[in-house]
Amino acid sequence: MGRLTEAVKHLLIINVLFFIATQLYGDQLYAWFSLWYPENPNFKWWQVFTHMFMHGNFMHILFNMYALWAFGTPLEKMWGRNKFLFFYFSAGLGAALLHTGVNYFLFHDGLQALVDAGIDKNQVLEIISDGKYSPAWENVVGADTVDSFISAFTTPAVGASGAIYGILVAFAFTFSEAELMLIFLPIPIKAKYFVPLLILGDLFFGFTGTATGIAHFAHIGGALFGFLMMWYWKKNQFNDNRWN
Repeated sequence: MGRLTEAVKHLLIINVLFFIATQLYGDQLYAWFSLWYPENPNFKWWQVFTHMFMHGNFMHILFNMYALWAFGTPLEKMWGRNKFLFFYFSAGLGAALLHTGVNYFLFHDGLQALVDAGIDKNQVLEIISDGKYSPAWENVVGADTVDSFISAFTTPAVGASGAIYGILVAFAFTFSEAELMLIFLPIPIKAKYFVPLLILGDLFFGFTGTATGIAHFAHIGGALFGFLMMWYWKKNQFNDNRWN
């Protein structure tokens, strides 16, 4: 930790500026820069990048930026700016990819269930594209299926959490014996146990759907891509000189 490194400092600044802007012009900026489901009319290609700088509320950005500073700083000191930024954005893109893939499954699973029940596909798409849905659908395929179907299409993803989870995995790889503490469990836990514990929590909540409003599969995607990059770099002894 300690003094801010260059990339971490600039990421913090950009995130804070985006957050201030959303407090002034929230609805329009969320529509432009959040990550929407690709079949939603609000989707734009740049959102796979810009959603990493959007946050839902003060506590959301506070925890993410603290983690970026606390875990990203030692990694940038070790890797250098270019390698750190490559890793950070790659993990964020991995998070967007898995999150979107899960939403694709949920959306088309629900859509197919409605079509199989005899409801016209074009009618369903027209209704949902207007930001609406028919309560009668719940009687046909069940409330849980409809909730997942609607949420996948209409709920945008925001936040640096996916990239941060990649950073957490890299930190656990590199500083495995460092002792960390969970806020709700103030007992020192080594990083090699702490980070997997967080990921297991996201897996549980993601598959059970018992904690809504959080893009758990984005967290898992960032962690997965972070793990794959760390594994590849370690296995191939990636040449740090290429990042200079």
